[in-house]
Amino acid sequence: MSEFFKYFLPLFLLVYFAVAFVLPSYRVWKRTGVNPVTFRGADDAHDYIGKLFKIVMLALTVVIIVYAFVPNFYPYLLPVFWLENRIIQYIGIGLLLISLLWTVAAQIQMGNSWRIGIDEEKKTELVRTGVFALSRNPIFLGMIVTLAGMFLALPNAFTLLVFVLGFTLIQIQVRLEEEFLGRMHGAEYDEFRRQVPRWIW
Repeated sequence: MSEFFKYFLPLFLLVYFAVAFVLPSYRVWKRTGVNPVTFRGADDAHDYIGKLFKIVMLALTVVIIVYAFVPNFYPYLLPVFWLENRIIQYIGIGLLLISLLWTVAAQIQMGNSWRIGIDEEKKTELVRTGVFALSRNPIFLGMIVTLAGMFLALPNAFTLLVFVLGFTLIQIQVRLEEEFLGRMHGAEYDEFRRQVPRWIW
């Protein structure tokens, strides 16, 4: 791949982590005094999913670092050479940029209700406007598109594995969160569920 891809992918990952996780968490903490990160390392399904997703994201980070800075080891990641063409790579880059903009928009619209995981201690407002009028889970949708974009931009066995595992964990987490939101918001969430699809279809 070109020098553009070599430097774009690690830069994108750094920016993505910053604007998709660090900055929104800091913003909520400064505004409310509430730590939006709800994973506490407990031995339950919620926190176990959190641990696995950290491993998935760490694996993706390692893959990108190997590709960009230790290219001699990249063949050990089992590249899918027949997918390595400019058109597919630029489709992947396009998906990455679209998913980043979509995720940032969703987080801004979510405001102080932003959480990483399920917050059973503080009741949050149910956001139903903006991109939330199109998808009940726009941030998770953005994450799925990001993982797909990474695979297309850097097709190998490990980015495919990261996509499959990440997709599966997100599907489970979404269902846990929707069950919790149903209990928290009751009839309002039931109406939201009837009017807006889980994803965008």
